Amino acid sequence: MSGYPGTEREKRVSSESLQALVAGIFRACSLSSEDAGLLAETLVAADLRGCHSHGVLRVPEYVRKLKQEGVDPKGQPWIVEDHLAALVVDGENSMGQIGCTFAMRKAIERARSTSIAAAAVRGSNHCGAMAYYAMLALPEDMIGLATTNALPAMAPWGGVDKVLGINPLAVAIPTKEEDPIVYDAAFSGSSHGKIRVYLQKGLSIPNDWAFDSKGRPTTDAAEAVSGLLQPIGGHKGTGLALVMGMLSTLLSGASYGTELGNMVEGAKPGQDGQFFMALKVAAFVDVEVFKQRTDAIARQIRGGRKAPGVDRIYPPGGLEAETERNYRKEGIPLNDATLQDLCRSAEELGLDPSPIRGEV
Repeated sequence: MSGYPGTEREKRVSSESLQALVAGIFRACSLSSEDAGLLAETLVAADLRGCHSHGVLRVPEYVRKLKQEGVDPKGQPWIVEDHLAALVVDGENSMGQIGCTFAMRKAIERARSTSIAAAAVRGSNHCGAMAYYAMLALPEDMIGLATTNALPAMAPWGGVDKVLGINPLAVAIPTKEEDPIVYDAAFSGSSHGKIRVYLQKGLSIPNDWAFDSKGRPTTDAAEAVSGLLQPIGGHKGTGLALVMGMLSTLLSGASYGTELGNMVEGAKPGQDGQFFMALKVAAFVDVEVFKQRTDAIARQIRGGRKAPGVDRIYPPGGLEAETERNYRKEGIPLNDATLQDLCRSAEELGLDPSPIRGEV
């Protein structure tokens, strides 16, 4: 176990026990067993890859969405526009993970015959880490792309009004022997979820993550939560966030920007949008040749000269893949606040969280 100074300690929980409890929580929120299992899988998958801001930390928030805030636990996504390689999916106000998995799987299915296929999603909700969807394409020897809108948390470069979401992009590229190349990042220095983790731990944040409400850089996690997220790369980050937000919403008719809601009152249910694409590698180049080259690129990155103080260099997704291997063997480290919130959610729904407590 590893501790954090003056705050709390992390404790290891097996991914199997964690997923079983979280699935039970969502079944108690009236999701079907299949949907509850999928939703739990996506959250635990994020924790396994070290993306705790999009892991089971979100369970209490999702329970509120399902029990109090109008998200439909029985919503079933469906295809409303079908033009061969171009699909529009309505999530029917289901949890975002349900509609988004449906959409990405449909894009992959179509790309088997059309070589490239895309699905634009409306009627959706917060959908967690985007890498999960992009990586669905990897077993098919396809490149996966996934992006989503988000509640406005950034200002246009030079402004202080929250009108831009951080609107992340994920791209997954298959390899042969190396870990897949997986890029998954928002166009801000951090996410609100990650800042919330720092706030839970009582830690300061880096000075390039957020502005306070007046547009000044801050290292105070509490001021950051009420302030603005900083874009990566200045005006380049806000431009990329704008483009991803438009791609995620305008093609499907989902809500864009301030139409979606705000960080104080939250998102309006069923208004999120996403965009997914699958590209069949074999339609462009021999798959084996492609994978040999992606392996070579990964090895070139790993084998490069290291800057002072750097022990290892990772291609995108390499650190996350290594983290997952470690966490599957040793358990997922969760802080006390996350574990307490998780157990409280279970108890409020009449479930017994003792298997998790027993492990920790």
